[in-house]
Amino acid sequence: MLAVTNAAAQAIEALTSQEGQQEAEGGLRFSLQSSDDAGAQLALAVTKQPEQGDQVVTTDTGASVFLERGAAEFLDDKVLDVQQNTEGEIAFALAPQGV
Repeated sequence: MLAVTNAAAQAIEALTSQEGQQEAEGGLRFSLQSSDDAGAQLALAVTKQPEQGDQVVTTDTGASVFLERGAAEFLDDKVLDVQQNTEGEIAFALAPQGV
């Protein structure tokens, strides 16, 4: 199952509160756009709730990540983290678990 770092959970909470969704079931949703032998192309969006069939990953802090079925298969052994550049902008990053 996808693991989520504390930093990524905090970023998700910040994004959902900016969108006015924190009081609802808002979260970050991954969906599979395409895949081939080289990997997968994923779409990422802040959404108010999971779609039917989504796998829901909830962190200890209550942040939610929604995974469309195809995305869940690709992300099963990954860790979601976040990085911040010098301007303060954040970017989500995926890495293999255990690295």
